[in-house]
Amino acid sequence: MRFETYDRLEERIWPEARRLYHQAFPEGRKPDGIIEAMFARKLSLLHIGETDGLVAAMAITGVIRPANALLIDYLAVRPDRQGEGLGTAFVEAMKTWAKDEQGLDGLILEAESDPTPANERRIRFWRRCGFIATAYVHQYIWVPEPYRAMYLPFGEAPNLPRDGEALFRHIGAFHRRSFRKP
Repeated sequence: MRFETYDRLEERIWPEARRLYHQAFPEGRKPDGIIEAMFARKLSLLHIGETDGLVAAMAITGVIRPANALLIDYLAVRPDRQGEGLGTAFVEAMKTWAKDEQGLDGLILEAESDPTPANERRIRFWRRCGFIATAYVHQYIWVPEPYRAMYLPFGEAPNLPRDGEALFRHIGAFHRRSFRKP
């Protein structure tokens, strides 16, 4: 798998990555206009994993400077390629990029925490990738489902909070910046 990171919505890559984004997140995703504004304001990065010339995995992330961490906002693997280890390899490539190329202290994300089979499967995936789930469950006012923060520290990671509430302060600030009008 070829791993690439873009700080803009590359014309050659974004249409295919956007199709995967829409397919993986049919509901509850950020609208395309918000995603485009996030990239225009340099809030986000697009990571892609290509196999056989096709986008097999994609992620939209943002660097959280106060935590010195990369927030995984969205990550998707093509349905016909799931179960092949591509998701794990893709997360490993993001981890290597964040640590070795960006000097970050870790990765963070939020996962839906309702005890459904799909959510539990996703949390197992993140745990297999090395993420640690926090005990704190966050309830946003604008979406009905509760979320749990997860983190993956690189070594001691002195700036990376381990507390769910502290992580959600960073995650919430990222979302507020994402939806803020320019």
